Amino acid sequence: MNAAGNWVALKTIVRREVHRILRIWGQTLVPPAITMTLYFVIFGKMIGSRIGQMDGLPYIDFIVPGLIMMSVIQNSYGNIVSSFFGSKFQRFVEEMLVAPTPNWVILTGYVLGAVTRGLMVGAIVLIVAMCFTSLKLQHPLITLVTLLLTSVVFAFAGFINAMYAKKFDDIAIVPTFVLTPLTYLGGVFYSVSLLPPFWQGVSHFNPILYMVNAFRYGLLGVSDVGIGTAMGLMLVFALVLGAFSMHLLQRGTGLRS
Repeated sequence: MNAAGNWVALKTIVRREVHRILRIWGQTLVPPAITMTLYFVIFGKMIGSRIGQMDGLPYIDFIVPGLIMMSVIQNSYGNIVSSFFGSKFQRFVEEMLVAPTPNWVILTGYVLGAVTRGLMVGAIVLIVAMCFTSLKLQHPLITLVTLLLTSVVFAFAGFINAMYAKKFDDIAIVPTFVLTPLTYLGGVFYSVSLLPPFWQGVSHFNPILYMVNAFRYGLLGVSDVGIGTAMGLMLVFALVLGAFSMHLLQRGTGLRS
C-alpha cells in the first residue's frame, strides 16, 4: 500500500476510535470527571485542610498533577485494551490483517485513539481542578511532553494486554492488580521524601513515580526525582513497549490461534 493508502487507513482507524469515545461519552468521559471531583472534595478540601502543605504547596495543589496523571494512565490504557480486544472478540480485526495495511498503521491508529482519550480526560480533570484551586503552569513544554509520553506508554501497555487476552476477565487483571497499586504508590497523594530511606528506594522502582513527578514539575515546579531521568525513562519505556507491541502484531500473537 502506498503512502496515500496508509494515510486513509490510519485516518479511518483513528476516526473510528474517536467516534467510539464520543458515542459512549457517558462511559468514557463522564465517570473520570465525577471520580476526580470526589477526590478533590474529599482529599483536597476535607483532608487537605488538615494536612496543610506538602513540599511547600497547599495539599490540594500538590495532588492535582497526580490525579490528572492517574486519569490519563487509566483512560489511555483502558481505551485501547477494551477497543482492540473488542475487535478480536467480534473478529473484525481479521479484516484489517488481510487488508494491505501495514501493521504499524494498525498499531499507530489504535495508539492515537487511546492517546486522544487520555488527553481529553486529562483536560476534563484539569478543568474540574480549576474549580477547586488556581494553578500557574511553570514549564509548559515539560508538562505537554510528559502527558504525551505517559499516554503513549500506557497505550502500548494496554495494546500488549489486549493481544494476550483470551477473555474479558483477562483485560481486568492488569489494571486491578498491577496498574492501580502502582498508581496509588506512585506519589499521587504524597511526597516520597516523607518515606523512610528503605521505602524511598523501593518507590524508585515504580515507573509511575517518575511520570507523576515529571508532570508535577511541569505544572508546579517541584519534583522528588530528576527530570532528565524521568524523561529518559519514559522515552525508553515508550520505545521498548512500542517495539514489543509491533513484534506481537507481526507474529499475530493471540490473533491467529
